[in-house]
Amino acid sequence: MHRPVRILILAASVLCSAAAQAAPGTLDRIRNLGVIHLGYRASSIPFSYLDADGTVLGYSQDLARRIVQAVQNHLELSKLEVKLVPITPQNRFLMVDSGRIDIECGSTTHNREREQLASFSNTIFITGTRILTRSGGPIDDFGDLAGQRVVTTAGTTSDQLLYKRNERPGEAMTILSAHDHADAFATLQAGRAVAFVMDDALLFGVRAEAARPTDWVVTGKPQSFEAYACTIKKGDLAFKRVADQAITEFMRSGEAERLYLKWFTQPIPPNGLNLEFPLSDAMRALFRSPNDEPLE
Repeated sequence: MHRPVRILILAASVLCSAAAQAAPGTLDRIRNLGVIHLGYRASSIPFSYLDADGTVLGYSQDLARRIVQAVQNHLELSKLEVKLVPITPQNRFLMVDSGRIDIECGSTTHNREREQLASFSNTIFITGTRILTRSGGPIDDFGDLAGQRVVTTAGTTSDQLLYKRNERPGEAMTILSAHDHADAFATLQAGRAVAFVMDDALLFGVRAEAARPTDWVVTGKPQSFEAYACTIKKGDLAFKRVADQAITEFMRSGEAERLYLKWFTQPIPPNGLNLEFPLSDAMRALFRSPNDEPLE
């Protein structure tokens, strides 16, 4: 390699390194602004959703507030303003990557493929993909979906799972994609689909919202087990360390289990819904040993 070329390459490398160092991380931006932008989902009961008066509630939102407090303590700020920003399954990774939100804690699955889009905190929940359908109907398990109209929420791992099943011989179905979980359940209730496929905790949430919850049943052998985590900007390890430490302390202190019981086994706003979703062995193990490993 000629000397001038080597010099140019070295100079470019130095400039790139300087630019990378100059770019503020999430913690620096939060310190400078005195504001943290927290993404939320509008209809992921009981993880992140809106109350009748527009207040953001949920298991994941309560946990996110612990992370916000940990960030405030870490940065030694006397005050930290929280700005809540609505996100959807379709735009959540773009919102984090662009810096329009600093962190999103809702019902986002952490898997290896998504690590190309964002970094993930320690796991906050473990769930399985199952079916919501009408009680006493013809659908008991995933094998019964062949030839049927099935709805799921666009941009989710359940969406991907259904399309993969659709490629198997004898399992073809008509897949309908809804904007969010509320739209998907509305499609099911209207009879435009015979089944709603999604993470079981979310299905128990929409079932509890129904006018007659007993008309609906969550069924089927889980097709996958998935780890929910909070999403942050890819490669922002400093912010991830603060979030992970907050989650670890939250789980090992016993507070996480108390919060689980509040949101999954007791009446919750806005209408006193009770998901009746007992704590699983997988969640107990997670509380004992917090980690950031996807379930793949």
